[in-house]
Amino acid sequence: MAKKTIVLLADGFEDVEAVTPIDYLQRAGIEVTAASISGSLTVTSKWGGIKMTATSTLAEVTKQGITGYDAIILPGGMPGTANLAASKETGALIKDMAANGKLICAICAAPALVLAPLGLLKGKKFTCYPNMEEKVTDGKWSDDRVVTDGNIITSRGAGTAGEFAVTIIEKLLDKAAAQKLAETVLL
Repeated sequence: MAKKTIVLLADGFEDVEAVTPIDYLQRAGIEVTAASISGSLTVTSKWGGIKMTATSTLAEVTKQGITGYDAIILPGGMPGTANLAASKETGALIKDMAANGKLICAICAAPALVLAPLGLLKGKKFTCYPNMEEKVTDGKWSDDRVVTDGNIITSRGAGTAGEFAVTIIEKLLDKAAAQKLAETVLL
């Protein structure tokens, strides 16, 4: 059975941090649901106002439940990250997935602004966009490009999106699948 993941999209998301994981995971055979946290399937990116059509909404995902999903991915970017953090439904979904041992993946500002307030970085090694670590009081910050601690994967920003996606693939599938994808895209 194929692995399944959710990528949450909020207006103002960082283009590369959303599109790269979606693309790389799909290339590796992982089913991706790009879910808009608003009621609209159209979500606008941070740079250039690129319009992206989500495959679902957060409400639809929540209604179906997390059974069958293996991971959730939170792109960064502002105001996208702030929009994710402000959504009670987003927080509830992330906490439910974490409580059920699902893989929680966040990049850029999302570890500090979304995961930390939910208590998911407490005692965990993590990374995030430079200087955002100052907002996390109970985690163990690292300046590594991608950090995995248990079921939490965090990454620095747009320039690390490829490595972030490959790390997710390795955790969901295996090292060989991750390495094959990295070679295919010349990462």
